[in-house]
Formats: sequence, structure tokens, C-alpha cells
Amino acid sequence: MSLLKSMLSRRAFVGVAGAALMTTMMPVASSAQDVTIPIIVKDTTSFYWQIVLAGARQAGKDLGVNVPELGAQSESDINGQITILENAVAGGPAAVVISPTEFKALGAPIDEAAKSVPIIGIDSGADSQAFTSFLTTDNVQGGRIAADGLAAAIEAATGKVEGEIAIITSLPGVGSLDQRREGFLDQIKTKYPGLTVVADRFADGQATTGLNMMTDLITANPNLVGVFASNLIMAQGVGQAIAENKLGDKIKVIGFDSDEKTVGFLKEGVLAGLVVQDPYRMGYDGVKTALAVSKGEKVETFVDTGANLVTQANMADPKIDALLNPKVN
Repeated sequence: MSLLKSMLSRRAFVGVAGAALMTTMMPVASSAQDVTIPIIVKDTTSFYWQIVLAGARQAGKDLGVNVPELGAQSESDINGQITILENAVAGGPAAVVISPTEFKALGAPIDEAAKSVPIIGIDSGADSQAFTSFLTTDNVQGGRIAADGLAAAIEAATGKVEGEIAIITSLPGVGSLDQRREGFLDQIKTKYPGLTVVADRFADGQATTGLNMMTDLITANPNLVGVFASNLIMAQGVGQAIAENKLGDKIKVIGFDSDEKTVGFLKEGVLAGLVVQDPYRMGYDGVKTALAVSKGEKVETFVDTGANLVTQANMADPKIDALLNPKVN
């Protein structure tokens, strides 16, 4: 565990917080919950991650497992998540479920952690071959779905699939976001030659930055007809800019993931569509898979949890409504 010790020493300033987290991770005094499987997400405050945690929480109840809910201060807090992972492993759990904040930086810590306990990945990948199982949306396909949805929205508004478009990615180096961008750009290039990508921007994970970037794009690109905002936070910021400038009819936006705000934007026509994952399933099945692994059972190494394009036309469908309005309590 020399790598973990060296990392801990470099981040001594977060040691106190790590110790506090360890306290919350101790198994409850109940014979029914004598197995501990922590779940580590990117950001406990985001609605998306609250849905993931709700799924994990329900799995804990159904399976009789203690599931500590852990997460960094924000999706960009890489060091914080590494420290949380180190402390989680030190607590001797049956397995750990994690969604890495950053592909490269979390690779070595996950490799090291997996020497002690099984690691189950959800949502985003890492530069590691140590995941016993990985449950995620096929994010490349999600990007393709977004491209198809944007092309359809532009055609419905203008009668043709032509014009200038942009993509805004929340953070660089995040596996899931990089894959969505890859799928989107590839689909545009191969299937929609009439669409020209005039801006390919990276933000800092903040909705305000997405708002400001979109405002700048509106000013700099008066012929812009479409935008792909590749995660919830960017969809919030981009949607706000479109709403403030009353450009929902002119600039079609496809977001990724949903919450009350973005669903409201969709209903109002501010956003043309949302690519929606199944975060509840990721959380639930992540814990379920971790428990199976801890018992020595065979599990799938990769599970695609699916993605759907949501528009005004299908948002009332029962299947879609369940994805848009998950139970988070």
C-alpha cells in the first residue's frame, strides 16, 4: 500500500475530513447489515448523483447491506475523491463502488485499491484494468443519440439539416464526457455533413461557466443553429443563456441528464431534448453487483445501463416519465 501512503502524505490537509468520513463508514450495529459496501460518487449535491445514491440506498435496504454514501465536494475535486477512496479501502469493506472523477488521475489509486478489495465502477471509467465489473451508459452511443436528436430538431425548425453548431463539455479528461464528445462529433462528421462544428469548448464544471460560454457563443456566432451540452450542469447553464436571450426557436439545444430545471426548460421549448441515462439503476445494480462479487459469484465485466432521447413528444411516456421523475428518498 506504499502508493496509498505516499498519496495520503501529500494530502495531509484533508486527513481530518478523511477521518470524519471513516467514522460514517463504520457498519451499523445490526446483524442484518454486517456487510459494508461504500459507494463513492463525484458530487453528492448534484441531482444526478442523488439519484445514483438513492438507487444504492434502496439496494442496501433490499439486500441487507450497509452502504455508506461518500462523495467529493465537486466533480472537479480529484484529490478529495482519491482520499475518500483510500479511507474507504482502509475500512476493510466487502467491496467498493466508485464513479471516478477523472480518467487518468484515478487509474493508479483504483489499481492500488483493487489489491485489497473488489472495485465496481459506475458511470465513468478510469485508466485502470482493475474493475471487477463496470456499469455505465454507452457514452459514445449517448453522444450519437445527441447528434441525431440535434439534427432532427434543426430540421424540424429550418426544414434542412444544415448550419453552425457547437459542443460544450463540462470538464476535460472525464471518461464519460470525453466519450460523449467523441460519439457526437463522429456522428456529425459521418452522418450530417451539412452541420459544421464552429466551437468545441471545455468548461470548469460550473453552471455559471456554461451560461457565460453560451452567451459568448451567441454573440460570436450569429448563425448558430444548435448546441450539445454534454452533461447536466452544462445543460443548466446553456439553457439559462438560451432562456435569457429568448432563442429557443432559433438555437436548438440537446442536453444530457435531467433535473427539475432542465425538464422545465424542455417543457418550455428552451431545450429541444435531453439524453437521459438510468442513474438509479447504476446505483442499485452497482451495490448488487458488489455484493455478488464479495460472495465469489460470477458477474458481467461490462453492463450497459442504457440511454434515451427525451423530447416534448415522448416525455409523458411512462418509461420516460420514470427516468425523469425517479424516487430519491
